[in-house]
Amino acid sequence: MGAATALVSARGTANVPVSDIADAAGVSRQLVYLHFGDRDNLLLEAALDLARRELTEPWQDSPGEAFGRERALAVARHFCAHQGFYRAMFATASAFALNRVVTELLAPLRRDALLARFGDALPARTADDLAVFVTGGGTALMSAWLVSGEDPLDPEAMADRLEAVGRLLADALAAAAG
Repeated sequence: MGAATALVSARGTANVPVSDIADAAGVSRQLVYLHFGDRDNLLLEAALDLARRELTEPWQDSPGEAFGRERALAVARHFCAHQGFYRAMFATASAFALNRVVTELLAPLRRDALLARFGDALPARTADDLAVFVTGGGTALMSAWLVSGEDPLDPEAMADRLEAVGRLLADALAAAAG
């Protein structure tokens, strides 16, 4: 997965031959196919691995901290640090699948954060739906920023944007919870 991420980042395209990825990883092409099925699945797994290690695992033990400036900046910095990889992924037919798998990975964390912050005032089903809605929308916003944003990308400015949306949502939920 590391070889796939590095090659996609360096080449600026997700259309990297499996043989090149296998060579860079020091494995056979057949092994890549055996483990991942095809290049698209490999690249999605590489994206999930990045997100899991850098976005999910550090926040699992503190879901209440998944709101606010620090979290928004961590997310923006993650996508910026891997800009070449994510930009290539979001600019291909894999964009929908990438949004879906990242949403599936991060939505439970967002759900836990919502429940930690709003407790019983937010029904569990609504927390589930809102988590998917917010996470999917956030991933789409990241995609637009990575693909269409001005270089160099400014993670601080994106964190401000994410925080503004999060604050608006939190204020609306707090008002609705009464």
